[in-house]
Amino acid sequence: MRPEFALRQWLVPRIAIDRRALAAFRVSLGLCLLVDIALRCSDITAFYTDSGALPRSTLTELYPVLGDMSPLAVSGGVWLPLVAFGLTALAGLALVVGYRPRLSAGVAFVLLVSIQLRNPVVLNAGDTLFRRLLFWSLLLPLGCGWGKGSPESASTRVATPGTAGVVLQVLAVYVTNGLMKLRGAYWHRGTAVQYVFQLDHLTVRVGDVVAGWGPVLVLGNWLWLALLVGSPLLVIWSGRYRTGLVAAFVTAHVCMALSFRLGVFPLVSILGLVLFFPPSFWDAVADRRPAAVEALRPRWPESATGAPQIWFPTMTYSLATLGIAAIIVLNAVAVGFVAAPTGTPDRIEDRSWNMFAPDPALETWWYAAPATLESGNRVDALTQEPVNLSRPSEVADRFPNQRWKKFLGTARHEPSIRRSLATYLCSQWNQSHDDAIERVDLIILTESTNLNGSESVDRERLGSYQCA
Repeated sequence: MRPEFALRQWLVPRIAIDRRALAAFRVSLGLCLLVDIALRCSDITAFYTDSGALPRSTLTELYPVLGDMSPLAVSGGVWLPLVAFGLTALAGLALVVGYRPRLSAGVAFVLLVSIQLRNPVVLNAGDTLFRRLLFWSLLLPLGCGWGKGSPESASTRVATPGTAGVVLQVLAVYVTNGLMKLRGAYWHRGTAVQYVFQLDHLTVRVGDVVAGWGPVLVLGNWLWLALLVGSPLLVIWSGRYRTGLVAAFVTAHVCMALSFRLGVFPLVSILGLVLFFPPSFWDAVADRRPAAVEALRPRWPESATGAPQIWFPTMTYSLATLGIAAIIVLNAVAVGFVAAPTGTPDRIEDRSWNMFAPDPALETWWYAAPATLESGNRVDALTQEPVNLSRPSEVADRFPNQRWKKFLGTARHEPSIRRSLATYLCSQWNQSHDDAIERVDLIILTESTNLNGSESVDRERLGSYQCA
């Protein structure tokens, strides 16, 4: 047997994706879009308008090139993001029901990128992965039907450069993060997860309960590290072994969602893992829950609308090849195998998969914004309550949501964001109160983590700002 033929025989089954997995991916993609838009809606004024905490002038100052690329930067009013959010939600619904999946995914991709470019400050790894999965969805046959067959049947699986790219994209998240963690110190000691659960600005719900379960967290440290190191088995294994490994990753992400405030990251991670469930899994689901699998079938198959099953194959293969090359290069830069070009700003370099790597943060932090009113009274402009610089019982409650936490964490190192934030806090208060704010201070309070002793709170004044 010729070597290239043997390589093909080995590779194709490992990049192939079951058609039912593609259908489940399409539905999950649409649902994730709806959840993402719903979570953004509460902060539409704060994060996507000129009257918010990141006006277009500050965006352009921070990102001179990217700042003008978003169509949402055309206007500073609230009407444009409202339209973009509404259209994105409609595209998500279209994906859920299977109406022209490729067109719907294309519209969703353009709109989501536009929304993300309008405020890159609030993005985390989940947003980055979501954007990339949407890109790869354009190169996948999301609207095709399927038939039940044996695990090796060509009729149940699809293997193309697009499936290779999306599989590699999901795998890159775990491999890159695992390599970064192996360079740390605390993961090797078995204490990294203990430190993670001491980050009270992140922990919620189950995380607050198990934070003191030392032996359980040490075991969790080694299990998660083992999963990351063994993540290449997601493509090497097949059948029940792969199903078990995928289930372990899904369980880990569910635990993250129940323990930490991470936004859409756990949900998007599970979305990517759907593609790895093998044909045997879907056959078992179809035997026990045939209606559930049948519900994944597109309501409007692509063939019924006259659209071709394969869309510009040459272009598709070219884009997939370029995408695969980009994954390899970007992740090689992220782990230090390839040096980033000289002069590349830190915020442009791809560090998307460095979650708690090489080591977790060793401090809990939160903000206070003592403001002086015209009457001489003082109030916290962030909470709109009396100033209290003592440690809150639930630090995570100091942040309305994960995006605010991300925004305030970046503001710690960006003076221009702090100026815009102070202006926004002043306007928010003054619009609804007769006793206006004259000056607002921004203070960050940090508590270093000590697993074996008492912890003290330090204060750092980041700036004082006069209200216009």
